[in-house]
Amino acid sequence: MKKFFKWLGIVLGTIVLAISVFLFSMRFHDGPIEIFSGGAFKTGELTAAPDDWSFLKDRALIEFQTMDPVTSRTVWLGVHDQRLFVVSGYMNTGYGAIWKHWPHYLDNDDRVILRIDGKLYERRLQRIMDGPDVIPVLSEFNRKYGAGGLSSADTVTRGDTWMYEVVAR
Repeated sequence: MKKFFKWLGIVLGTIVLAISVFLFSMRFHDGPIEIFSGGAFKTGELTAAPDDWSFLKDRALIEFQTMDPVTSRTVWLGVHDQRLFVVSGYMNTGYGAIWKHWPHYLDNDDRVILRIDGKLYERRLQRIMDGPDVIPVLSEFNRKYGAGGLSSADTVTRGDTWMYEVVAR
């Protein structure tokens, strides 16, 4: 039995070490991989942002990079009235406290770089807490992702969901 626990400890230690090495190495990767945050974008062509983001209406995910700290991630997106929006849900939950750090990074520096189809767009994320765009944007997220919990403007005003519009620098 003692031998079993010794081997179990070795296996679990190896798994923890492998996960730690993977997560650490992601800091240096060219962008995110699925749900895992990545490092600074190393590839892509700097391009002027379009006036109309409608070409992304049915796109599921985009990548973006924050500037301070320099990390990148994938995020859901919504297009309303030709404007681009992103949200971060679960902000007032334990899960959100562990997983959702990027919105807090924007408090110091709201500049981001979007990477879409190999093109880089230098933009800012401007937080929206109320107003006439909240319900239409949440409705768009519900249409795309079936996120029924986003149907009320209260989720945004309470801070459960943080909504951002992608705007010029």
